[in-house]
Amino acid sequence: MLGALKRWIGGKPAGLDGSPVRDWAKARGHRDKRVRDDQGVVVEGGEGRAQWRIEWGLPQRAYLLDRELRIRMELGLPPGMQLLVTSRRLAEELEQSAYSMFTESMQTQVDSSMPEEMRWLAMFPKTQLAAMKPLRARFAATANNPSTLSGWLDHGLAQRLDEASRTWLVEDQPFVLMTLRGRLYLRLECVQPDEQALDGALAVALCAAQSATQLADASITPQNWPQTSSTAWQNNLE
Repeated sequence: MLGALKRWIGGKPAGLDGSPVRDWAKARGHRDKRVRDDQGVVVEGGEGRAQWRIEWGLPQRAYLLDRELRIRMELGLPPGMQLLVTSRRLAEELEQSAYSMFTESMQTQVDSSMPEEMRWLAMFPKTQLAAMKPLRARFAATANNPSTLSGWLDHGLAQRLDEASRTWLVEDQPFVLMTLRGRLYLRLECVQPDEQALDGALAVALCAAQSATQLADASITPQNWPQTSSTAWQNNLE
C-alpha cells in the first residue's frame, strides 16, 4: 500500500517509551501494566458494562506500522453486528489491496485470511448516510446493514468523530473503529500517544460502545446477517 510504504520509508521510531501512557493512566486512576519484554503498555478501566482495555505497542495489523494504540471493549453485542468506520485514506488503501489480491489471483471468494476491515470494505455496499456528509473528507463507513450503521452514527458518534478530526486525530492517520463478534475495537497508528490522543480515542470508543449497546438493547439489529466469509467478490461489482 502506497501510504504504508511512505510511512515505512520515513523511518520507524527507535524504541518503546510507555511512560506517557502509564502517567496518563495513573493520573486518571486506571490500572496499567507492562507487557512481555517491555514492548508496550496495557491499561484497564471502565465501569459496569463499559469495561475497556487499552494497549499501546507493536502493531497487530500489517497496515499499521510504527506503533499501534488499540482499545477493546467486551460488550456482548449481537455477533452479527458488523459496523466499520475508518480514516478515508486507509479505506482506499485497503480496498485497493483487496482488489489487487483478487485480480492477481483470480479469486472469486472473499479470503478469510484477510483482516475483517479489508473484507468488509470490499464486500459491503457503500451507502450515503446523512450523518457522514460532514465527515466524508476524512472518514469512510460501511456495514452489513445500512440502517444499523446510520443509527450507530446518529447517537452522537458522528459528532465525536468530527471533533476528533479537528483536534487529536491527524489527517491521514490510519484509524479503525469497528464492532466484531460482540466486541468494539479501535485501532490507531500512534508513534507516541499523548494525553489528548488517549483521552480522545477513549472518548470515541466509549461513545461508539454506548451507541452500539443502545441499538442492541432496542432490538433494532436484524437477526439474519450476511456471512462475510462466503460472499463472492463479483457480486459486489454489480
